[in-house]
Amino acid sequence: MSTPSRLLRALAERARRVAATGDSGSSTAELTLITPMLVMLLLLVVLCGRLVSAQIDLDAAASAGARAASLARTEAAARTGADRAARDTLAARGATCQNATVTLTGSLTPGGAVTVRVSCQVPLGDLVLLTVPGSRTVEAQATSPVDQWRAAIS
Repeated sequence: MSTPSRLLRALAERARRVAATGDSGSSTAELTLITPMLVMLLLLVVLCGRLVSAQIDLDAAASAGARAASLARTEAAARTGADRAARDTLAARGATCQNATVTLTGSLTPGGAVTVRVSCQVPLGDLVLLTVPGSRTVEAQATSPVDQWRAAIS
């Protein structure tokens, strides 16, 4: 008898035995082995969602801050307005940020532009099974034009 026919006969016999007895618990073993990986994947999705949510919140805060600064008449009012608008936006959106900083650059000259940069720390340490250390800094900036037809008051 040739080797290929012996191999085919052995495979056919094995297939008959498996069909007769079934898998008998192999799906339980597979589920037990794959569950930790599925949990880790779910936590990774939560991590990415937290970072994306924080980025969206910071983009909105930077935009609100830039708009408030561009409407101000003095540099001091622009800084105060940008800081207040950015922090109020973060608070209203329930951002997971810690230690938010708001910086303003540019000038209030008619036809100019002001840029607001907002950065904060997003905590990641509470995702215990992923063992992601500490936090991550997320930043956003927005620029808003100053109306060229308005008069600046010094």
